Parts: sequence; C-alpha cells; structure tokens
Amino acid sequence: MYFENFPLIEFATKKDGDPKIVTNLLRRVSLRSAIKQNILMFDTYDVKEGESPEIIAHKLYGDVELHWVVCMANDIVNRYHDWPLNRNQFLAYIKDKYDNPNDTHHYEISQTSGDTTLKIDVGISNEDYPTATAVTNMEYEEADQDKKRQIRLLDPSFIPRVVEEFQELMKESVI
Repeated sequence: MYFENFPLIEFATKKDGDPKIVTNLLRRVSLRSAIKQNILMFDTYDVKEGESPEIIAHKLYGDVELHWVVCMANDIVNRYHDWPLNRNQFLAYIKDKYDNPNDTHHYEISQTSGDTTLKIDVGISNEDYPTATAVTNMEYEEADQDKKRQIRLLDPSFIPRVVEEFQELMKESVI
C-alpha cells in the first residue's frame, strides 16, 4: 500500500542510456504541522521490547501495512537509527561504538531556575563545574533509547483522512 503511492520517474542507466521507469523512492511527504500539533489526535505510547512499527500498526489499526503512519507521526525516516533497539541490538551497538561503555560521555548539572529536574550538559570536562555529575557512555545511550521508546500514535479514527492526504500529496510529486 505504501510504495504503490510513490510516483514513477524515468531513469537513464549508464550502461545503455535507455531510460527505465522506476519508483521514486526519494519522494517524501510528512503530516501537516496542524495535524502534528493537535494533541487530541494522538496518544503517547512506550514501545515495548521487540515491537516494530508493523506490530504496533497491527495492534492499533488492525493493518501492518499502516506501519508508515506510525513512522510518519514520529518523524522516523530511518528505522535502523530512529527506532528503539531491542536489548541484544543495543548491547551489540554499544560494544561496536565504545571501547569502554563505562567511560564518561559528558558531565551534567541541574538547572537552577525553572524546572530544576532538567539537566544541562556542560561538556566533556567538569573543570568549570566540579560538582557536575558524570554520565557514562552506557547511561547516555540508554537515555537516548528511552527517548526513542516514547512515541505518539495517531488516533485510529483519523487514519482514513491521513491516508487520503498522503495519497494526494504523493500525486503532487514534481521529482
């Protein structure tokens, strides 16, 4: 359903120079900002271990083919970098990225005015802030995964309208 809405374009290969008709996979559209900002149209959701956009779309919308709605509502362009990893993927990622996951990633201090629960990243040295708290590579990456787990899901009653708008926007393709 998703890719059948992408426009077709002519593409000339270097080998023979004859243009071929191909699907323009570079075409992108997004939800209108008025929709994204309407909190009444969305619920918040914490992605569970092992859940994919397809699983969530099936659970909420009854159709795995609507996985793109889950991604679009959360500005997820690359599932491999924007979607939360499962525990095994996360540990492999940490092992590949860091020589020592327990090394200091950066230091933080608490904000002193307004919301004092907010933390301020003061960089890789605590020289100017001797009471700053060290955040390890592992803690930093776990916090990033926690942010990715918190997604917004479009209320199922709005799906027909969003699908229709998506199809119309894809037809307007210039490229």
